[in-house]
Amino acid sequence: MAAALGLARRALGRAWPNPAVGCVILDPAGRVGGRGHTGRGGRPHAETEALAQAGPRARGGTAYVTLEPCAHHGQTPPCAEALIAAGVARAVVAIRDPDPRVSGRGLELLRQAGIAVALGDGREEAAEINAGFFTRIREGRPLVTLKLATSLDGRIALASGESKWITGEAARRRGHWLRATHDAVLVGAGTALSDDPQLTCRLPGLEGRSPVRVLIDPNLRVPSTAKLYREAREVPLWVIAAPGAPEADAAGRQATGAEILRLPSGPDGRPSAMTVLQALGARGITRLLVEGGSRMAAALLDAGLVDRIAWFRAPVLIGADGLPAAALLGLDRLAAAPRFRLTGVERLGPDLLESYARDD
Repeated sequence: MAAALGLARRALGRAWPNPAVGCVILDPAGRVGGRGHTGRGGRPHAETEALAQAGPRARGGTAYVTLEPCAHHGQTPPCAEALIAAGVARAVVAIRDPDPRVSGRGLELLRQAGIAVALGDGREEAAEINAGFFTRIREGRPLVTLKLATSLDGRIALASGESKWITGEAARRRGHWLRATHDAVLVGAGTALSDDPQLTCRLPGLEGRSPVRVLIDPNLRVPSTAKLYREAREVPLWVIAAPGAPEADAAGRQATGAEILRLPSGPDGRPSAMTVLQALGARGITRLLVEGGSRMAAALLDAGLVDRIAWFRAPVLIGADGLPAAALLGLDRLAAAPRFRLTGVERLGPDLLESYARDD
């Protein structure tokens, strides 16, 4: 199961809209016959890939799968039926699939076919790997990871806006890895105008793992000459605009290869955080990395929509005149403050990466 979970992690950022699944097939003698993980765009499924490698060695063997095998007919036949047809004798499944098209049915199909089923080995890690898929199924939105790169006192830039670079090279490399393991990365117009980011993964050998770039720009202020637009034909760019944004401006940006998504706006002229997330969830996004500025961080925190925080902290002090990681939250009592639990600390050169999960 540990090997299957490792395979599942390889699919993060590539498998959407499907879950990231890993599968290992052992032959009757306990030797590895086949391995597989979910392919780009969700196909092929992990079980299909592993069974294809195993061939006749799967008969009488054991399948280790990180998620309940699917039981519905979609663009591919059900994996539960594929395991049955291959003649496996036993299936070890980490966790049940909450998708109502599957939940419990895949396991039941296996049992009805006489396959011994064990459920729960690796459950906790499997749940973490597919927390994004589970969130989209249950709440209709992706899992949100807020990435922050700050000084020790929580500042993301000087008062002048200068921020390159607060953290060091090792931390920036890890930031690129985060992009590679997420389906999409999100910024607002303010960040795009001040930093002119690319939002691509530029780690050697992983350039093809860049996520969908999402830009919230209700009034289409970011010019079509920005770096985000220059690569829009190579790396998808979705621009969220208000219904009233000029058609001429939209057409000019679409000409670069970007896609314009018009979402309803609130009284402030911007779509609500939940509106944006539900629109992304409807398009299959399961894991969203937010690299926006303090205003976007505050909006998501205030709405209770930040599930994880990846906080890169540099050993430098900027002071109260610097720009804070989150804008005003308007709290009137401490009990209302968003709370998170520390899940890990990692040293990256002179910097630290602190990982947090929402304290539900």
